[in-house]
Amino acid sequence: MKSAKENGISRRTFLKTSIGAAAAIGFPTIVPSSVFGQYAPSKRINVGAIGAGRISRGHDMPLILQYDRARIIAVCDLDAHRVEDGKKFVNDFYAKKNGTAYDGVTGYANYRELLANQDVDAVVISTPDHWHALIGIDAVRAGKDVYLQKPASLTIAEGRALSNAVQASGRILQIGSQQRSTVQFRYAAELVRNGRIGDLQRVEVGLPGDPPGGDKTPMHAPEWFNYDMWLGETPSVYYTVDRVHPQQGYNRPGWLRCRQFGAGMITGWGAHHIDSAHWGMNTEYTGPIEIWGHAKFPDHGLWDVHGPFKTEANYANGVHMSVSGDYPNGIKFYGTKGWIFVSRGNEQVTKSDPVAKLNDATALAASDPKIIKSVIGPDEIHLYESKEQHGNWLDCIISRQEPISPVEMGHRACSTCLLHDMAMVLKRKLYWDPVLERFKNDDEANSMLSRPQRAPYRLA
Repeated sequence: MKSAKENGISRRTFLKTSIGAAAAIGFPTIVPSSVFGQYAPSKRINVGAIGAGRISRGHDMPLILQYDRARIIAVCDLDAHRVEDGKKFVNDFYAKKNGTAYDGVTGYANYRELLANQDVDAVVISTPDHWHALIGIDAVRAGKDVYLQKPASLTIAEGRALSNAVQASGRILQIGSQQRSTVQFRYAAELVRNGRIGDLQRVEVGLPGDPPGGDKTPMHAPEWFNYDMWLGETPSVYYTVDRVHPQQGYNRPGWLRCRQFGAGMITGWGAHHIDSAHWGMNTEYTGPIEIWGHAKFPDHGLWDVHGPFKTEANYANGVHMSVSGDYPNGIKFYGTKGWIFVSRGNEQVTKSDPVAKLNDATALAASDPKIIKSVIGPDEIHLYESKEQHGNWLDCIISRQEPISPVEMGHRACSTCLLHDMAMVLKRKLYWDPVLERFKNDDEANSMLSRPQRAPYRLA
């Protein structure tokens, strides 16, 4: 159990103001447990939400709010309007749940101030990709447990720094690869790992590219938006709304399609699908040894991440992986005795999620229906089971056990996606050492493992 200092509001604020005040007017200081309920303030996990945009409002905050053992007490964003929207979103939830007015959420314009709040036990980081690793590192160094949206990092070097920092800190960090908490993905991986399709030979990962477009017209950044800090470590460029996020509503933001802030769908959905593929391949803590491929990149507009593409990779265990939008959205494992296909079916994470284009309700299929009716025996491989990613994170904060998507696993999935992106850009075969995390005899490729970082947002 955490100390009084670590629990912040639980003990200092609640107990001091409630029990201390009661004693001052002559009431007994022994308070029945029924007053506190199952999750007394001293046992509740106080969460701060860093990033209050589309994925936060549509996915991360709602799923954390469903657990009584957690309470969101802070919201942070560089867009002041989104801070106020986020506060209202959480306050309204608790007011409706409790049947009374509620105003218990603090808003922040700078995540460092939120991290300095000793009342906050843990944070959920739902920012654009280029801020993931830096905020994650600062958070664990501040003593916070972390739920970090995928992909883990903007570059492979940052991902390694993040994983090292988390492991040195002893904090719990869960990567938001929620497919691991979806039953069909776990079951598919178990079937493959237990030989139901024979010896695994190849894997096809289907995910789309992004379209060209985006208005390049320079605009004035809104006065309520800290655009310079939003750019963070990346180069200073003029503001235009299609480079950032909509100023009205929470539709899919333009930054997802700008290479300055990420790699597009290869890391966006690729971080999910390649992670799930690695689960079945038993390569979660390594990566490919050879990568090659091609892609079409836009020749007009603001958005410049890959469009249609196909990349290939070989692993040391002999398995070959192909990734392309030509395949159905999902993962298909081919073995010597058949195949298994797994997808989200028609499940959506947010309303603007690309899975809306997948008109296939089949989440699990096989070359022989008997394969997916197979029962995993007690002496066979049983993989980590989680019913929901955020709930698993909260459970692990309490137990201090490893979550279903730990940082090193997330780093390896992300780094593999970035390797595929580098192969698209360089248009030649790359030879990767997953132990040293370096390319073999390739200075040009190795120069892409990191990017110059703009002051004052450099990784310390």
